[in-house]
Amino acid sequence: MTVKVLHPGLLTTIQDLGRYGSQKYGVIVSGTMDSYSLRAANLLVGNKENEGAMEITLFGTSLLFEEERIIAITGGDLQAVIDGKKAATWRPILVRKGSVLQFKSAIYGCRAYVAFAGGIAVPEVMGSKSTYLRAGIGGFKGRALQKEDILDFGEMNDRSHSINAKLKKLECNPSWSVNYTKLVNLQQTQTIRVIRGTEFERFDEKSKTSLFQEPFKLTTQADRMGYRIEGPQLSLKKKFELLSEGVTFGTIQVPPNGNPIVLMADRQTTGGYPKIGQIISADLPSMGQLQPNAVIHFKEISHEEAEKELIAKEKIIDEIKVGIRFKILG
Repeated sequence: MTVKVLHPGLLTTIQDLGRYGSQKYGVIVSGTMDSYSLRAANLLVGNKENEGAMEITLFGTSLLFEEERIIAITGGDLQAVIDGKKAATWRPILVRKGSVLQFKSAIYGCRAYVAFAGGIAVPEVMGSKSTYLRAGIGGFKGRALQKEDILDFGEMNDRSHSINAKLKKLECNPSWSVNYTKLVNLQQTQTIRVIRGTEFERFDEKSKTSLFQEPFKLTTQADRMGYRIEGPQLSLKKKFELLSEGVTFGTIQVPPNGNPIVLMADRQTTGGYPKIGQIISADLPSMGQLQPNAVIHFKEISHEEAEKELIAKEKIIDEIKVGIRFKILG
C-alpha cells in the first residue's frame, strides 16, 4: 500500500519525536517541530504517538493515494484539499484509492502533519525515523521528499483496524474534531514563556528588561535548525570567554551582534554563545508554528510554573486519548 509524491512542496520530511541517546556522539535529536500536533495525528489514526509522520512546511505538497488509507491532518492550516474539496483536519478521515491530497498555502501556522494508519514503512536509524537532513540519515533516504517518491505504509494495528471499520460503517468522516486551541497556538503574534538561561545574569540590566518587555520579530532566516529574531539588541555587562556546552530545543543564544537565535529541532548538540533564556517545553510546538515576520513577546516564568504548564499539556493529550476511545472505538 503506497502513497506517491506528486509535488514535494517547500519542504516535506518524515519526522517522529526524535533521536535520543546519541548527542554524546554528536548526533542531534532532530524530530518534529510541533510534537503535540504529531502526537495527536498519530493518536487519531490508532498509531503509537511516536510513529513517523509527514511534516509539511508552508505550501505546495501534493500526494496521490495509490491505496485507500485512514489519515489525520493536524498542525497549521495549510488549506488542505482532497480531490479539490476542503479536507477535514484534527480528525481521522478515510482517503480513497486514487485521491489526491494537496496543501495550498499556510493561513495559520507554518507546519502541517499527516499521519497514516500503520505509519510510514521506513527503517529506523539509531532508534528513530526522523530525517536529519544535514547528515543524510533517517526518514526517506535521509532527505526531504521529492517528486515521484513512493512511500509504503506500515501494517495497521488492532486499534487502526477498529478506526478503519468504524469509518467505513459510517460511510462518512466524523463530524467531531480535536480541540487543539489549548494545545498549540497557530497565531502569528504570540506570548512565549521563558525561564532564565545559564548566562542571564551576565547581560546588562537594559537587555534583561528588554527581553521581557519589548517585542521581537522572526526573520526570514528561520528553519528547522534555528530562528534568528530581531528586536532590541541584547548586550553583556562585559565580554567573557564561554566554552561550548550543551544546548537544547528552545535555547535562546545571543551572538556578538546582539540579535538572539532560538535553537529549534535540528539544533546542534553544543553551543558557545551566551544563553539568556530557555523556552519552556510546553510552548515549543507553538514556537515551531511561527512564520517569518511573526511577532514574539517573551514572558518570564519560574521552573515550577514551567513544570505545571507541561503537566497541563500532557493532561490535554490524555483527554484526547479518552475522547478518541469513546468517539471512535466505543
